[in-house]
This record gives sequence, structure tokens and C-alpha cells, in this order.
Amino acid sequence: MKTLLLIRHAKSGWDDASLSDFDRTLTERGKSDAKMMAQRIKEQSIDIDSFVSSPAKRAKKTAKIFIKELKKNVEEMLLIPDLYEASVNNFYSTIENLEDTRNVVAVFAHNPGITEFVNSLECSPVYNMPTCAVFALKIKTDHWKDFHQAEKQFLFFDYPKNQE
Repeated sequence: MKTLLLIRHAKSGWDDASLSDFDRTLTERGKSDAKMMAQRIKEQSIDIDSFVSSPAKRAKKTAKIFIKELKKNVEEMLLIPDLYEASVNNFYSTIENLEDTRNVVAVFAHNPGITEFVNSLECSPVYNMPTCAVFALKIKTDHWKDFHQAEKQFLFFDYPKNQE
């Protein structure tokens, strides 16, 4: 049995017009939302053993905040270039290539790809993944390579404004 958490990066800003989309940073609200969502995962006793992120600055920073809040090692983070502007197929490929020793994985990425991917799973439709949203599911397999065909069980969908 595997557990997958799909997490959209926290709120980022466009304050500095000289920055590329790839280099945009988190806003203060984004940073506090990431801390809050990491705490909500902790309250559910989910012990993430691997963090996989787009290398874009806002996704990577969101993952680092989760790592810090969950008292994990930053060395546990994998940066996957294909998760920046990812298609549904990029998500499947990334997940199916994970090492089987990774049992509870958090993937940090961007819209619109992450919303499209969540909806491709057909276990609980989501109109939109807001910033710092977490979509969690269990996968009935011992091998990530079997992810696409494996039975999936929806666990929860949460986002910062869900309980404000």
C-alpha cells in the first residue's frame, strides 16, 4: 500500500516584474499557509517519507516549509524538472518512476497540470486545486510502476481557506 499527497505550491507573488515565472517567490501568506497545511497533515498522522517537487522556486520553497514543519531532512527532496508546467503524462511518469522504498510521497507542483492530474485519477473530482491545496489518496500496490492501473482510494482534499 502506498500513499500519495498532491500539493499545489503556496501563494506566490508577481511583485517583481523582472522575475521569470520559474523564479517567482512565495508571499508571506503563502509561507504561513504552507506551515498551516503541513500542520494539518501532521495532525492526521501522515508520515511523509519522500518529497518530490518541481524545481520552480515557489514549489521548492513550499516543499522546504513542509519538510521543516514535519521535521524531516531536506535531503529527502527530489527535484523533477518535468513537474514544472507538467502534463498529466508527466505526473504519471514521475510517480511510476519512484523507488518502491518510498511509501508516503508528497508531490509539489503547479496548476493547471496538478488539477488536471487529480481529475484524471477519477477517485474524487476537484474543480480547482487552490494554492497550497492537498489531495491525498491511498494506492493499493507495493510498486509505484503499477500506479496507473492500481486501485486508488480517496483520503482527503484540504486547502487553506477550507477551515478559516
